[in-house]
Amino acid sequence: MTMFKELGISQEICETLAKKGIREATPVQEKAIPLARAGKDVIVQAQTGTGKTLAFLLPILEKIKPQADVAQALIVAPTRELAIQVAKVASIVGEAAGISSLVIYGGQDIERQKQKLRRHPQLIIGTPGRLLDHLRRQTINLSHVNKVVLDEADEMMKLGFIEDVEVLLKASAADRQFMLFSATMPPRVKALAAQYMKAPENIQIQSEHITLDAIEQVILDTTEENKIDRLCECINSDNPYLAMVFCHTKQRAHMVTMALAARGYLVDELHGDLSQVQRALVLKRFRKAELQILCATDIAARGLDIEGVTHVFNYDIPHDTESYIHRIGRTGRAGQDGKAVTFVNARQYDLLRRIEAGIKSRIRKEHSERHHKRLEKQAQIMQEIKKERQEKKAKAKPLSKYANRKGAAHKGRNDRSRRAKVRNKSNATKRSHMGKH
Repeated sequence: MTMFKELGISQEICETLAKKGIREATPVQEKAIPLARAGKDVIVQAQTGTGKTLAFLLPILEKIKPQADVAQALIVAPTRELAIQVAKVASIVGEAAGISSLVIYGGQDIERQKQKLRRHPQLIIGTPGRLLDHLRRQTINLSHVNKVVLDEADEMMKLGFIEDVEVLLKASAADRQFMLFSATMPPRVKALAAQYMKAPENIQIQSEHITLDAIEQVILDTTEENKIDRLCECINSDNPYLAMVFCHTKQRAHMVTMALAARGYLVDELHGDLSQVQRALVLKRFRKAELQILCATDIAARGLDIEGVTHVFNYDIPHDTESYIHRIGRTGRAGQDGKAVTFVNARQYDLLRRIEAGIKSRIRKEHSERHHKRLEKQAQIMQEIKKERQEKKAKAKPLSKYANRKGAAHKGRNDRSRRAKVRNKSNATKRSHMGKH
């Protein structure tokens, strides 16, 4: 493995990373950092959990001029949670380099954000909507920003932020360096790269196994009617320390939360309808293990780094492989083992096969405790039937004297005499036919 010092990272930053237990670069960092430090536009395609945050943060911090009181770099993230996660890392590493940073996202007091922007942070991290709001209010100046990072570009496209990103790119310096990080490369993201990048370097990291090796993956066959019951069975049998339950919609997440709370579980919900204060409070309680279960939409599938998540339940099966990987990637982190359970009904097996093809692995099917009890009952019934047959056989009447003499296969019949009668009868019939002719 390559050390950060070999990639040109300063001694101060290397020491800060070492204190956090980070000493060696991951494959994506090893490939991306030298190109980014050289000022090249970069397209990096890699899954979650590969170390993408440091891959773009370290070269940016190395190039920012601490003495200049203007914004020089911009990192755009699709969700508040991801922006906050990046900002935490930037704050720790940036302090060692003497660089100030600011995170901006919706749900915060905009007046307080204005005050912080007047202090001229050199690195700005934010979500597209709030950044665009400040740009329209003319409370943020991006004209000196010559390094732009678009993190989780495919997710940005799904949320409909690509047009906002284009406005932000046009407001930045003309000679900007543009770095794009994404798990997949949909056509819309490719078009954005073609329009705003200059001879970009492409980096692709095949990392499915890095994310999934420590995770036990199983599927449970179920129906909509008994899905809640099956979820409760899993929770009761596995007794997770912290568990995340993923649903497709906000309404679905709320419904599952209410159903679990009614059964006495320590549970709360996380989705886009909550205010930032509510979301922060829920995450704080979950990190402190004051909650055992967090029901969430895909908004929590990226950017959340919570220690101690032992189980992930896909209450609703993901629509694609990338979403599946991001969801189950919340467990099995930091060298710990995890378990991911996906509920599937009879009409969803085609979707499951596509996910299996994407991760290049078959997911083991696991049967519920109720299924095992049913099999045990069937085995017990078969045993009783077998025993009853044996008892009937023992009480059966003894065979006739002929069977005793000639063997059980004879069963008391005298087939020789029967054959003789049949032969005599057939001869008589033939003679009668001959007389007629």
